[in-house]
Amino acid sequence: MADEQAQQEALAQPAAADNQLDPAFFTAVNEYLELTNKQSRQHGLKRISLASLYAAARFNSHVFLSNVAPGQAAGDRAHFLDYMATMYRRMLNEHLDGLGHERGIDVGESELAAEYAAAGVQVGRMGQTPAGDYVAAAGATPPAASDE
Repeated sequence: MADEQAQQEALAQPAAADNQLDPAFFTAVNEYLELTNKQSRQHGLKRISLASLYAAARFNSHVFLSNVAPGQAAGDRAHFLDYMATMYRRMLNEHLDGLGHERGIDVGESELAAEYAAAGVQVGRMGQTPAGDYVAAAGATPPAASDE
């Protein structure tokens, strides 16, 4: 499980060591987003959002169970759930901040405001956030608008 966590932490913070973003990571993200954008046009944003969350939960459960010793799964379960929930909440904050800024939408106070301030990053309409850099580097585009 320690190896899995190290890999997930490295992916969650691609610019940590040398301010270099991993192009292979963003290739994978863009391929996934292309599929979800296509599916969103056919099935609607809300349905594909739920399908994406369900698929991520299923895949991450598979990854956890593939990397933890069978005798440790029960003991590591709570830590795994806390870790994944915390990482997802952080990603949501970063993307709300970045996309809100990009679209000129006030998304409210970021839960990461203190971290941004300590790093000298301005939040919201005043400046760019880490997620904004990730989105720009990935060339990601938001899904098509839908009534759902």
